[in-house]
Amino acid sequence: MKVIVDTGAWSHFLRRTAGDQFVKDQVVRLIRADAVQILGPIRQELLSGARPDERFEQLKEYLRYFPNLPLDEEDDTRAAEYYNTCRNSGIQGTATDLLICAVAVRHKMSVFALDKDFTNYATVLPLRLYRVPGSKRSRKGRPERK
Repeated sequence: MKVIVDTGAWSHFLRRTAGDQFVKDQVVRLIRADAVQILGPIRQELLSGARPDERFEQLKEYLRYFPNLPLDEEDDTRAAEYYNTCRNSGIQGTATDLLICAVAVRHKMSVFALDKDFTNYATVLPLRLYRVPGSKRSRKGRPERK
């Protein structure tokens, strides 16, 4: 099982200060299982917030371990369709989030995200969210969409 780890989960994992240990443990679990996938826009968001310059270089080198999933025209078109579907259902979405959704659906992958936006997307899109084994924190008991 491959999982696209969204920016928010990466941010918790990469923080030097105490963060949500549960999230850090899950990212470590996915890394050890060689299940982590990343997209260029997620990499860009992570690197855009890196300060100082030394941290940027360290993070850039660390993230090289995780190659970008290739994007294609189908992903762009599907992301636009998903944007329209969400908007028509009263759900706001960002271009990056919906691109992540499109790629996840095409590759039949789950998304590990911390924000509720992806939970909202999954109510109208065929998106699978990463379900933490044995945890009530994932999807609040809702079944995973197929």
